Amino acid sequence: MGVTCYSQEFTTPVAPAKMFKALVLDSHNLIPKLMPQAIKSIEFIEGDGGAGSIKQTNFPEGAHFKYLKHKTEVLDKENLVCKYSLIEGDVLGDKLESIAYEVKFEASSDGGCVCKMTSAYHTKGDLVLKEEDIKEGKEKAMGMYKVVEAYLLANPDAY
Repeated sequence: MGVTCYSQEFTTPVAPAKMFKALVLDSHNLIPKLMPQAIKSIEFIEGDGGAGSIKQTNFPEGAHFKYLKHKTEVLDKENLVCKYSLIEGDVLGDKLESIAYEVKFEASSDGGCVCKMTSAYHTKGDLVLKEEDIKEGKEKAMGMYKVVEAYLLANPDAY
């Protein structure tokens, strides 16, 4: 099995604790509400959101994929860090075993935050992924972050 890692980060004027609460702690409620065209529902099938929990994301009828499952490995509310893995779903296709993620929200000098994301793609066999192979997924994730950012900026009392 091969492993290919990618990192990306973005800055936002939203405070780190708000981004963490919206994107990590309450994503199962907020994301389907903000993006019903892309996400039908997100539900816990094991646990309550802490380490060891498994969350299933269901996509709308006619979407390219049916569902995916994430397992939370580490949930550090004090340091605003979440580590989780995509462990099941048709999104993995025939090339990937799993994808491990780490997301950190760090304060920036202007009161906002820097969101740092690292992804480790565990491939089947000796396959080596190229950045263009994962470009669509990275763009969708960034799009989701931007939708949540816009919501938090428009609703300063949320979270």
